[in-house]
Amino acid sequence: MRCPKCTGQEDRVIDSRSSKEGATIRRRRECLACSHRFTTYEEIEHELLLISKRDGRREPFSRDKLIAGIQRACQKRPVSAEEIANAVERIVGDLAANHDREVPAQSVGERVMRELHSLDPVAYIRFASIYRQFEEVTDFVEEATRLAALPRPDKRQMSFELPAENGTPTP
Repeated sequence: MRCPKCTGQEDRVIDSRSSKEGATIRRRRECLACSHRFTTYEEIEHELLLISKRDGRREPFSRDKLIAGIQRACQKRPVSAEEIANAVERIVGDLAANHDREVPAQSVGERVMRELHSLDPVAYIRFASIYRQFEEVTDFVEEATRLAALPRPDKRQMSFELPAENGTPTP
């Protein structure tokens, strides 16, 4: 690891801690040449996932697009950046664990909706309106009615499954 101050390559680890629910390791280091202290992060490198879109196209999975979509749904809502980051980690971990190389876009969308349902019901409706392509006010009313009938899951309990559009639970 190169020191960001003097570019020296010799350092020692002062402290190591797990962060992002164990998905990364945060290390405080000290350069042996100039005594500058800096922080590095280690995380598991996942194989490149491809997202298969509804129209048949395939594109590389983008964590940035996932974060942007969740942040847009949670805009001006009482959802912290840490809660969003943890939700993204759970989604990415779930996708990597349950899919080899290719993930249907529908799986990503349904997984995001499960996370948003536990974070904030308004953010869930916002995301659902785009994801399910609501066209009329009645679509919003139907989804809000369905949402009100479901128990709100504990944020730490992510085994909750939302019914798919046809009313059957999704995996």
